[in-house]
Amino acid sequence: MRKWVLGMALLAVAGGAVAQTTTNNYQASDYDRAPWWMKTPVITQTGYVRTEIDANRANFSASFLAVGKTADEAQQKAVAQTRALTDALKKLGKDAVRVNTSFSMRVLYEQYRDKEGNRIENQRGDKIEAYQVSMGLDVKVYDLRTLERAYALVLAASPTASQPVYFSLEPDNATKTWLYNEAVKDAARRARQAAEAAGGKLGAVKVIDPTGRACQTDILARGEPRGGQDFEPTTVAYAMAPPPPPPAPVMEMSARGSAVEQLEAKAAQNAFIQAPPLNELTAQACVVYGLN
Repeated sequence: MRKWVLGMALLAVAGGAVAQTTTNNYQASDYDRAPWWMKTPVITQTGYVRTEIDANRANFSASFLAVGKTADEAQQKAVAQTRALTDALKKLGKDAVRVNTSFSMRVLYEQYRDKEGNRIENQRGDKIEAYQVSMGLDVKVYDLRTLERAYALVLAASPTASQPVYFSLEPDNATKTWLYNEAVKDAARRARQAAEAAGGKLGAVKVIDPTGRACQTDILARGEPRGGQDFEPTTVAYAMAPPPPPPAPVMEMSARGSAVEQLEAKAAQNAFIQAPPLNELTAQACVVYGLN
C-alpha cells in the first residue's frame, strides 16, 4: 500500500511540474489583440474611386414563325427564313457576333364550334391540321462597332417579333487593374491630407490589403468592425483610347445576286443608330501607412 501511494504522489508531482513548465514557457503574442503594423503609429485609409465607361456588350433577340402541313415542312420553312440571316451575321466575325438559335414546335388542330357557337380546338392526333415552328435567334455582340449592322440585318430579315437592344459592360483585366491602381492613388491622397491636417507626416506603406479588412480593424471597442472613413467615391476619368473603327462593309450585289447580298443591301438602306450608354465602375483599395 505504501508503494502505491508513493507512486501516485510522484506521478501527481511530475504531472504538476509538467503543467507548470508548459505554462511558464507560453508567451502571449504581442499581436493577439493588435496586428503587427500597429506597434508604431499608423493610419489606415481606404481609397474609393468611380468612373464611367461606355458599354462594350449588347444583345437582342428575334423570332421567326413558319407553318407547314407536316413537321418537316414547317421546320424547313423556318430554317429557310433564317439561313441568309445567320450567314450574313457570320460574315461579321465570330469574335464580334455570336448567334444562338432555339427551336420549338406547336401542333395546330382542326377547330369546330359547339352548340353555343364557341370555337373549340380538337386535341386528337387524327385532327392535326398543321405544324407551327418558332425559330428564335439570340444575338450577342462583343464588338459594338458591328452592332448597328447586326441589328439592321436582323430587322431586314422581317422577323415575326423582335426585342430591343440591351447593353452591358464587361471590363477587361487592363481596365480592372487601372481602376484598382487609381483606388490606391486615392488612398494615398486621402491619407496624406489626413496626416497633414493632424500635424503629422505620411510615412512608408506598411500594408496593401485587397480585402479591405485592415481598414476596418477596431481594437479599441468590442463588437463588429465599424467603418468610420469617408466612402464618397472620387471620380476618375477613363482615358484609354478606343479601338479604330472597322472598314465599311461592301454592300454591292453581284450580277447573279444571292440571298445574303440581298439581305445586306436591304439592311444598308435602313441603318439603326445604337449608341452605347455609360456604365459606372467602382473600386476600393485599403492601404496602411506609417506616420512620421
